[in-house]
Amino acid sequence: QVQLVESGGGLVQAGGSLRLSCAVSGLTFSWYAMGWFRQAPGKERTFVAAISRSGRNTDHADSWKGRFTITRDNAKNTVYLQMNSLEPEDTAVYYCAADNAAYKGSGYYTSSWNEYNYWGQGTQVTVSS
Repeated sequence: QVQLVESGGGLVQAGGSLRLSCAVSGLTFSWYAMGWFRQAPGKERTFVAAISRSGRNTDHADSWKGRFTITRDNAKNTVYLQMNSLEPEDTAVYYCAADNAAYKGSGYYTSSWNEYNYWGQGTQVTVSS
């Protein structure tokens, strides 16, 4: 059974930082490119960041470049999202997702939510002003 379990969300003041984690089980983690998406109330799910299965290649949405950083630890089957200088507009549910990239090259990643095979249940991030 595949499981993606996010943690690390919570309430933080504007200007603060959070580190989200996504622990993955039930699949060969090193085969999967990983992504983070977010969904604010009343809005569509939005791409935040993605990382290749090797971890050497990453992509961050322009809106969050310089503030958010995605990393992964294949030995721990975990992907992370470091979020700095948080703003009230960052309030959303954050989801991690896994995309089977076994035959797509070690540097592959995607920002397209419909390419991802598995999703976590999300973790709430609330930024107060």
